[in-house]
Amino acid sequence: MKKKQADFKFNAKNLKMAKVIIAKYPEGKQRSATLPLLELAQRQNDNWLPVPVMDYVADFLDLAPIKIYEVVTFYSMFNTEPVGKNFIQVCRTTPCWLRGANEITKACKKKLGIGLGETTKDGKFTVKEVECLGACVNAPMVQINDDYFEDLTADSMGKIIDDLAAGKKIQIGSQAGRQCSAPVEEKV
Repeated sequence: MKKKQADFKFNAKNLKMAKVIIAKYPEGKQRSATLPLLELAQRQNDNWLPVPVMDYVADFLDLAPIKIYEVVTFYSMFNTEPVGKNFIQVCRTTPCWLRGANEITKACKKKLGIGLGETTKDGKFTVKEVECLGACVNAPMVQINDDYFEDLTADSMGKIIDDLAAGKKIQIGSQAGRQCSAPVEEKV
């Protein structure tokens, strides 16, 4: 049985890491460790930050909880609700939109049978639209957990979802075989 969220504490490994992170900042400037400590807490807590976990980080940094809430609600990298094991973030910024992000979103929703911001009943997938993920040259793209999947089509997105659902190893990066951001080879 999982501990209640109110009982959250950094595990031994993360506590050690949190102390290393804080030590990087000058005395009196520990609040600068807010982002990395929230990231650490979110990873430990199944990729989301409920209020008791945010309160723990605030207490750990000797900050008013509102200072942590402001950060968490500002940055889209933090989740204030549970997300699926495979958290799919579809980039919707102009380059991805122009190159077919709408079709990627539709493919995700159709394949998974859920809407945006929803999680599948088995807890394996959550889909969300986000602003720029910073890989515009390889648009359209998505981020799934920590990995980027670029040069997508509706079909390649469907295959990625199928492979994730089956527990298969998937190819990260370009789904069109492009190396980094090299030009796409045109067949004449």
